[in-house]
Amino acid sequence: MKILASMGRGGVGKSTFIALVAKYLIEVGETPLLLVDADPDQCLGYMVGVDMEAEGKKTITDLVIETFFEAGGTLYGAPPSERMESAIWEEGIYEGEGFDFIAIGTKYTEGCYCTPDAALKGAIERIARNYKYVLIDSPAGLEQLNRRISSRFDDIFELLDPSKKAFEHVKRAVKVIEGVRIEYGHIYLVGGYEFPDELGRKAEEELGLRYLGKIAYDELVRRFVLEGRSLLELPNDSPAYRSVVAIMERVGYVPFKRLLFPG
Repeated sequence: MKILASMGRGGVGKSTFIALVAKYLIEVGETPLLLVDADPDQCLGYMVGVDMEAEGKKTITDLVIETFFEAGGTLYGAPPSERMESAIWEEGIYEGEGFDFIAIGTKYTEGCYCTPDAALKGAIERIARNYKYVLIDSPAGLEQLNRRISSRFDDIFELLDPSKKAFEHVKRAVKVIEGVRIEYGHIYLVGGYEFPDELGRKAEEELGLRYLGKIAYDELVRRFVLEGRSLLELPNDSPAYRSVVAIMERVGYVPFKRLLFPG
C-alpha cells in the first residue's frame, strides 16, 4: 500500500492532479484506490463524480463529532479507534468502481480534538490497508499535517503557481512535516497549468527538491469542471491527463504490464 498526497496553495490544481492520478491508476489496473478529500471545500468529490450528501454519506468530521462529542465515544464500549473505524465503514465511505472515497470535512465544534484525532489516525491507517494506493487531496493550509491524518507518506506532490508565496508554502510544509515527525519517501514539485516550465530549474535550486513538470492547460478539463462532470471520464488523449501520466511515469509509477506491453 502506498500513500500519495497533493499539497500546495489554494487554486493551484491539487484536486485536478489527484483526480488525474486516480484515473491513471484505474486505467492501468492499479486498484483498489482510496481517495481521501482532506480539503474542507471538498473539491475532489466533484472532480471524480462523487456527491457524498446525495449518496447519504457523512464526512469523517461529522462522524468524529457524533462518536466523541455526542455519543461519549471515549467513555464506554470499544476502543476509540475501533469505534471510528466502524463508523467510517458504515456511514463514511462511498464505494465506487475501482475506487472508494472519504471526505474529512470541517472542524466546527469546540472541544479538545486530541483523542478524536488520534482515533481518526488509527482508524484511517487500518482502513488504508485494504487498498493498493491511498490518494490524499490536502487543503491549502497545513492543518492536516498537524492533525496527522497519516503518520507517513510515500510521495508528496507539491503543486506550484508562479509566485513567491508558492515557494514559501513548500518551505513551511517541509518544516511542519519534519517538525511533527511524519515519515515520507519523497517530496516532488509539480507545476500547475499557469506555472512556466522554465521556472522548474529555479524551483529545484531554491527548494532543493526535484521538479517533475507541469499539468498541461486543457480546455476540456475546464469544461468538465464547469459542468460538474467527473475527470475520470476525460479521454485518454486529454493534454492534462497525458501530462500527469508523464509526471507519474517519470518517478517510476509504471506498472509491470506497461513495461511488457507499452502503448
